[in-house]
Amino acid sequence: MIISWNTTKRCNLYCEHCYRDSGPETSSDELSTEEAKKLLEEIAKAGFKIMIFSGGEPLLRDDIYELITHAKNLKMRPVMGTNGTMIDLEVAKRLKEAGLARVGISLDSIDSCSHDDFRGEEGAWQKTIEGIRNCHSVSLDTQINTTITDRNYEELEKITDLAVQLGSKAHHPFFLVPTGRGRDIEKESLRSKRYRKMINRILDKQAEVDIELKPTCAPQFMPMAKEQGVYMRFSRGCIAGIAYCCILPDGDVHICPYLPVKVGNVLENPLDQIWESSKVFNELRAMEYGGNCGRCKNIEICGGCRARAYYYSDGDYLAEEPWCSSFN
Repeated sequence: MIISWNTTKRCNLYCEHCYRDSGPETSSDELSTEEAKKLLEEIAKAGFKIMIFSGGEPLLRDDIYELITHAKNLKMRPVMGTNGTMIDLEVAKRLKEAGLARVGISLDSIDSCSHDDFRGEEGAWQKTIEGIRNCHSVSLDTQINTTITDRNYEELEKITDLAVQLGSKAHHPFFLVPTGRGRDIEKESLRSKRYRKMINRILDKQAEVDIELKPTCAPQFMPMAKEQGVYMRFSRGCIAGIAYCCILPDGDVHICPYLPVKVGNVLENPLDQIWESSKVFNELRAMEYGGNCGRCKNIEICGGCRARAYYYSDGDYLAEEPWCSSFN
């Protein structure tokens, strides 16, 4: 089981696709250090094993190192999602000493100008590369996260090659889901045929490299991998509400970062109680989906992207995912 916490809405960048609509001028209510520690204890009690510290930019929280250590002491595996631009050598050392197990760093192009344009700051690409290298210099594992859109569609394999060259342990391509500022570039999201072709390319590339590749927000990769005999260590494509959820900076609990449906708030009810008793979570666990998703023979290992279903059905997270028809 895995959970992500958007520790802050603040960010030093202003990326075009940001699902949390974060940026330098953004401020919002955030859990205090004590509230955050209590939350981590509830997360551990609920049975979650992987704790993702995300944002905004989590390195903007002064207490992030203390919270990482607290998560580790609770026997969880603390990892982080960051843009990487703030990871100088000293930050890398502090993350390692705090007990962080891996850093997921966003890299969207092999071309610095394209990445910088997407991330909204000149020089971001170079700082990100330096951040990755600083992590490796202190033996802190990294994972490259790439948001896939039409603009970098042709680059996927080259970004994977760069991840291998840099020494990262994994490359996770995230298929754009139109939420937050991502709604403004919805037209750049991959549609049915290109969507399936991209998954095939990722599976083909997996056969060529030793690092782990995982299509994210593209749950059809599971039945496709099964059909092609490609081993994947994962049990299911979309685990939202089943083995995953997310927490916003103010304590609101959502199904996933890309699906803006509030399930509860950790300042009002303990996270472990919300996880166990939420009507929304129990609906998702029943897997009574609409359309092709509900009739699909691969319902147990795929499930369709619930966030994409929500967006394209005008608010029904149990609806058919729009790209599923091409997979049956």
